[in-house]
Amino acid sequence: MLVFWKENLVLLAAPKTGTSALEAALRDRADAVFENPPELKHMPMFRFTRFLRPLFGVIEETRRFETMALVREPVSWLGSWYRYRGRDALAGHRNSTAKLSFDDFVSGYLQDPRPPFASVGSPRKFVSNGQGKVAVKHLFQYEQIDQAQAFLEDRLETRFDLPAMNVSPKKSLHLSAALEDKLRDQCAVEFELWEKAQRR
Repeated sequence: MLVFWKENLVLLAAPKTGTSALEAALRDRADAVFENPPELKHMPMFRFTRFLRPLFGVIEETRRFETMALVREPVSWLGSWYRYRGRDALAGHRNSTAKLSFDDFVSGYLQDPRPPFASVGSPRKFVSNGQGKVAVKHLFQYEQIDQAQAFLEDRLETRFDLPAMNVSPKKSLHLSAALEDKLRDQCAVEFELWEKAQRR
């Protein structure tokens, strides 16, 4: 998560949406960088509203930060988690997907409760307030990260290049048609969120 004080902007780092590259490119330009632990780096909107916004208000009570985040097409987002959790460093861990198919992973994601390997959160919840309403002002699709970059370059009056970071191991992302239909039905709000993210 990056805070740009003068520009009244906070970049929320939704997992698996390329924000590590944005943070690497802009960390020296930011006024505050929340990088560790992961709970701070990936602080969702409702926690930012509850904990950090009041703190900033103590410093300057009239300041009203705008927030931005990226969201990723849900199947692709799950595929990124599946590949990330299949890396060698997680071999033998309960979160490992090394011995699972993508169908297995998505089936786990659709369970309640989710098994540890599929407990990866919800993009919709990440960008929402505590009552389930989307509260991030500027939403961009990960697939059109160039738009997020253009927005930041304009807002921060700077130019930057995006480095390639956190490339996950290659794995098959074949998803059966029946399971994809179930995912789209059960997680319709996630697909709707992505569809409505800013496009130009």
